[in-house]
Amino acid sequence: MSKRAWFFLGFVYLLGSPILFYGAWTWRADDLPKFAAYFLIAVLASRLRVPLPGIDGALTVSFLFILMGIVELNFSETVLLGCAAIVVQCFGSIRPRPEQVAFNVSSAAFAIGAAFFVYHGPLRSGAHLNDSLLLMLSGCTYFVLNTFPVATIISLTENKPLRKVWSDFYFWSLPYYLAGAALAGLIGRLNQRFGWQATLLALPAMFVIYRSYRLYVGKLQNEKRHVEEMASLHLRTIEALALAIEAKDHTTHEHLRRVRVYAVELAKRLKLAPDELEALRAAAMLHDIGKLAVPEHILNKPGRLTPEEFEKVKIHTVVGAEILERVKFPYPVVPIVLSHHERWDGSGYPHGLKGEEIPMGARILSAVDCLDALAADRHYRAALPLDEAMEHVAGQSGKSFDPDVVEVLQKHYKELEAIARSRPTPEHEKLLAGLTITRGTAPANGYEVPTTPDQETASTGFLSSIGAARQEAQTLFELSHALGDSLSLSQTLSVLSGRLQRLVPYDSIAAYILRGNELVPEYASGDNFRQLVSLRIPLGQGVSGWVAQNRKPLVNGLPAAEPGYVSDPTKPLRSAISVPLEGMQGVIGVLSLYHAKQDAYTADHRRILLAISSKVALSVENALAFQQAESSATTDYLTELPNARSLFVHLDRELARCKRLKTGLTVMVCDLDGFKQINDRFGHLEGNRILRLFSESLQGSCREYDYVARMGGDEFVLVAPGLSPAAAQIRGICLNELSILAGRTICGEDLLALSVGCAFFPDDGADAEKLLAEADRRMYVQKQEHKSAKALLDATRMDGFPNLINNVVR
Repeated sequence: MSKRAWFFLGFVYLLGSPILFYGAWTWRADDLPKFAAYFLIAVLASRLRVPLPGIDGALTVSFLFILMGIVELNFSETVLLGCAAIVVQCFGSIRPRPEQVAFNVSSAAFAIGAAFFVYHGPLRSGAHLNDSLLLMLSGCTYFVLNTFPVATIISLTENKPLRKVWSDFYFWSLPYYLAGAALAGLIGRLNQRFGWQATLLALPAMFVIYRSYRLYVGKLQNEKRHVEEMASLHLRTIEALALAIEAKDHTTHEHLRRVRVYAVELAKRLKLAPDELEALRAAAMLHDIGKLAVPEHILNKPGRLTPEEFEKVKIHTVVGAEILERVKFPYPVVPIVLSHHERWDGSGYPHGLKGEEIPMGARILSAVDCLDALAADRHYRAALPLDEAMEHVAGQSGKSFDPDVVEVLQKHYKELEAIARSRPTPEHEKLLAGLTITRGTAPANGYEVPTTPDQETASTGFLSSIGAARQEAQTLFELSHALGDSLSLSQTLSVLSGRLQRLVPYDSIAAYILRGNELVPEYASGDNFRQLVSLRIPLGQGVSGWVAQNRKPLVNGLPAAEPGYVSDPTKPLRSAISVPLEGMQGVIGVLSLYHAKQDAYTADHRRILLAISSKVALSVENALAFQQAESSATTDYLTELPNARSLFVHLDRELARCKRLKTGLTVMVCDLDGFKQINDRFGHLEGNRILRLFSESLQGSCREYDYVARMGGDEFVLVAPGLSPAAAQIRGICLNELSILAGRTICGEDLLALSVGCAFFPDDGADAEKLLAEADRRMYVQKQEHKSAKALLDATRMDGFPNLINNVVR
């Protein structure tokens, strides 16, 4: 026991001993048979002990007979009866120490004396209180003075809060004491009328109180058992999660175990509250669980991290807190895990907390975590001696770590290290990562056939090997030069297909380009190429999708696994080899080769494909960039229609064809009326939406051999071979309806109309410029007519001439 506990023990001795000696000195028995009956029943009642869950203590129903003694017996008889019952109660299943017996007897003597004084003292004569109220006050006095000292000594010896001990384990029994006081008063009345033998009526009441005690405490024990089971479940969850971390980083579990020992023992010396101690115990095991979100190549990197890699590592505090938030621990684990990389001076992460803003558990954890990390071997450095590691931690006191925590750690770190070494890791905590399972013949798809250089050259002589090596080098050299000769994607892939077959045999080849979240075949050749061209492979699915997602080559995969591929029985493909094409912006596609022979590809084939994959990827990336630039030069970025440059090229080509075949050609220039008003009222973003919608409608209404282009602004051109003037007029009406619908869809009002001007080859001109100029002039004439009609319509509406309006409309 602590010094404070011994001091309190002595204080209780001083309070209770005089009362006990006084009772023994003034002993007398007014009615010996009555006292003997009371004494015997009280001693028997003291044997009916109810152990209290969670503490070293018990309750009995002997208090009922002590209260009856206060009413019926004299002072010395009551003290002797009560102290004898307490002594018998102390000798339960465990033999008590002498100081425990002395404490319990002294405490009981003081409580009995005070309760007797309340019932028989000045309150009776001076305040003239009735017997029932006095008995209730006496019962409360006995309850407080009997339970409070016991709760205090338990608090001092077991390091538990006094208020929590008294409220959790004793305060609930106050109603029993009050009921006992009422029962003692009732039996006292019966004794006055029928004699002291009526005391025997207390026996059934004693049993009822004992049983209710027992049931209530049993319920407390069940609840405590449930809490312990839940705590055990949490502990097992913690251990399982810690093993999950070990599966990610094999150096972590031993580190976590040692950090837990250090942190818990250090927290005990810093006198953390029980809830904080349990939270720290869990957090010490789980503080690195967020590393599940950090790539392994960063965790196990044998060197310094880049700033980008460190940014990825820092997320483990937030991710770990988010994971543990879902566990719903009954103590504050999450704040410790979230803040265990905060620094005392505020330079830590993730929130830059400083000083006492950091939870105490996180301050302890960060210091011991650093100490053990320095004293252990890591991928990027060797372990430091423990004393040197402690010096480094002490040097960060007041900067990275709490000075109070570092001071206590520096005093006890050797002691804590001895405790950590004395607790070896149980075998069941280690993952069976090195286990070899001998059962199982082969996976469903069979094994990848391993080959070695010796096997590959076993059937050839050294001269053949030298010749093959020279041929490979020459072919790779030629392929490398040929890939850079053209910026055409199809030409680049065609050259690759022809040259590659000398090095890696195949029956079919496909080059897939990543567009969005799926692979689209840009080039296919060989057997079954029609099926390969039609494939659309989602990322992660099939042979090629898996290669693109995982950025790893795959040898002898199953072609039938490609989504949408249907094997041709006449020309089946049984094996495939695929490599990712990684450019400057990541994976841009996959190169897949297919063969009719099963297990046709070897590790040497993979080596060759990997050797050329970067060059192929660069060439494909350049060709795609050129293709995009070429498309941008001839395509309108907003509507994705051909632009003015493309229009003139196409119109010249169409005119040459019409001259040769002596056929007609119609050019229609269209301009949106009211488009400026829409931009002014609704904004340019809504105007852009109208242009896109109208261009889609315009293109959708045309024949497959018509040509639609955007000249600029709100002006569009339609080139329609063989369209007669009458058909062109009908087409203009239809296009006007499309423009009105587009305006109504976007703006909700009929604000748009379309002015259309037509020019016909050969009547209106023989070249592109003349036809476009004539069509444009006629379009402006129609636009002026629309404006005049609208102005007249507005004026008529203002003057109120409905008949004229009707005539104009007609």
